[in-house]
Amino acid sequence: MNPLQDIYAKSVNNGRTLLADHLRHVASVAERVAESACLDKRLARLGGLLHDIGKAHPDFQRKLVSNRNDNYGITFRHEIASVLFLPLFPKKDWNALIDMIIAHHRSIRQDAREQGILDLENMEGSDEIFDRHVDPWEEWSSVALAILSDVGISTRSISKDEALWAYQYTIEYCSNKSLGWSKWKGVLVGADHFASALSEKTDAHLSTIFQTPDLSAFDNRSNTLFPLSLLSADDKRPHTLVVAPTGSGKTDFLMRRCGGRVFYTLPFQASINAMYERFRQQLPNQAEIRVLHASSRLVVKGGESYEEKVLQDKVGASIKVLTPHQLASLICGTRGFEALAVDIMGNDVILDEIHSYSEIAQSMVLEIIKALLKLGCRVHVGSATMPSVLQKKVLQLLGGKKETYTVSLSHNTLATFDRHIVHKMSSFDETHKIILQALQENKKVLIVCNRVDAAQKHFKEFCELFPYVAQMLLHSRFRRQDRAELEKELQKKFDCSSKACIVVSTQVVEVSLDISFDVMITECAPFDSLIQRFGRINRRRTEDTVQNRVLKPVYVIEPPEESKACLPYAQELLEQSFAQLPDNEVLYELDLQKKIDEVFPTLKEISIKTHLVWEKDEFLLTELCHYPSSVLMEALNIESATAIQYSDLEQYEKGNSEQRISLEIPIPRTSRFRKFTNYGYSKYGTCPIIVHNELYSPSIGLEWKEIDTII
Repeated sequence: MNPLQDIYAKSVNNGRTLLADHLRHVASVAERVAESACLDKRLARLGGLLHDIGKAHPDFQRKLVSNRNDNYGITFRHEIASVLFLPLFPKKDWNALIDMIIAHHRSIRQDAREQGILDLENMEGSDEIFDRHVDPWEEWSSVALAILSDVGISTRSISKDEALWAYQYTIEYCSNKSLGWSKWKGVLVGADHFASALSEKTDAHLSTIFQTPDLSAFDNRSNTLFPLSLLSADDKRPHTLVVAPTGSGKTDFLMRRCGGRVFYTLPFQASINAMYERFRQQLPNQAEIRVLHASSRLVVKGGESYEEKVLQDKVGASIKVLTPHQLASLICGTRGFEALAVDIMGNDVILDEIHSYSEIAQSMVLEIIKALLKLGCRVHVGSATMPSVLQKKVLQLLGGKKETYTVSLSHNTLATFDRHIVHKMSSFDETHKIILQALQENKKVLIVCNRVDAAQKHFKEFCELFPYVAQMLLHSRFRRQDRAELEKELQKKFDCSSKACIVVSTQVVEVSLDISFDVMITECAPFDSLIQRFGRINRRRTEDTVQNRVLKPVYVIEPPEESKACLPYAQELLEQSFAQLPDNEVLYELDLQKKIDEVFPTLKEISIKTHLVWEKDEFLLTELCHYPSSVLMEALNIESATAIQYSDLEQYEKGNSEQRISLEIPIPRTSRFRKFTNYGYSKYGTCPIIVHNELYSPSIGLEWKEIDTII
């Protein structure tokens, strides 16, 4: 047997990567991660070269071939076998190396599968665990040493007693771990995930990761139509708070405030995709721009690059567009949080439109801000409709005006943003003649509903009433591949067209989506959400629209009389919001803040302390430990379950991860959906329920009665 040609790190199904090659790849990335985190590159490289050497053990190699564990006794963990080679290195390096090796897959204790080193130690005892991983030492240690020598480690023969000494030291070191988190673990986990995804293509990407983006394209774009572009972004204070109307140049201003790598967060998938495409167009020579959400692999540029798809959640992006939920592991301590912390520390984080979240999600975002500050990040918060109480809270967290550059527009400038005439309506039936007239005048109509079932109902109704007009329905309950196509069509066909059309949607179009229609009809929503919706109408400012004070109509349907019909919102909140709207009058931009504050006079923070790993400056989790999951994240993940059509079942179960994602239909985990399937669940992927084909169509999405979801 040739150790350099016959010993593998990955099975055939996972790329069949040689162990020596994998160790080199991880070591190279680990150096880049460590350099970014201001850690010792030499140590990082050693950790990368050593972390998986335990895979040279014959039991692991047999498992790769058979794709199963033939040993029915003590679980074999290659991380434990890897630390047996610590005697090759100076004792002063051992602690950092253990941090990188022993927990890069499993929490050292209370692991979800009870396979952490201290879990196994408590269940089986030191002698049994050591014997399981050391034997047959003479047979396999020489193989491992040959591989280590080939990757550049100075080797010598290690006795079994020395291996025992290394094992016992590791147990003692892990047992005495205090509260905190390990940067070294973050370095290795980030590097391992990166190299495992790219394999032999790893080295080709080393020069592009952890690069500060060239954001000069956002400079020298001053334009009186976008008043924030006229303001200097050179204030020396690290943080930013901007409250300014839609279309005032907020995104460009926030990007001009950034000096490092950028993490840009937005609430909804559609707005994230749009922002990603915007950055791609404005920064065409910036290689590492990534997008991250549940179906982001379906929307990367061109859809052809394997590297672009697998890199989205990996470390080192110059610019990453994502949801705050993707940052929640920082406060929940879930798997991979150390890698995220090492990746984001010291960089710029933009939190856009944070008012848009539910009360519990907003509490999560505020806690994320606290964690980001502990990691030395520069935090930039922007919104068009943020209540004053939330502004005050954010400013307090950011260190007040001493640490935060606060930006708003003058009254004279705000007056130029009057764009809408609001009309109150008692029902959708009253709007039919309005829609007809708008279509006859070749106008584009956007209709927004609060629930998916309502949007589906009205879309069918309008298709019958206006069959001669191009129409689209957009919400969250489409197959992910279908929704990706719909979002592209919305911007490239409907928004760009000069012809009349109707688009029916839910809140997925509400924030930061760059579309501009002529007429809106919307169900009543919380006041700040309504203003965001209005921002899709008459959105684009021109010299003509400003000078001639062009105003376009928005029609708001009165809240239902029954509280149940108001869901997912509280009836009282909708009534308060509706009362703040003018009727048949201009909605003045100067009045918006006062109206928002009337509806939201207090900040309703929900305590999530029981879910957090931070308490002020103290980290509550033991080093090298992580939680397998978060109850908080499960509660927040509105579309946390999935469904597939029966006709897609075979393709789903035979497909790879990307193919499965494309076929999945997001659904709320709490939905009463069981009566809609006689087919049960798939055992593959995300274990989706299997639904009748007739419940789904590419134009309508998945249908059932539902009242407790909002997107």
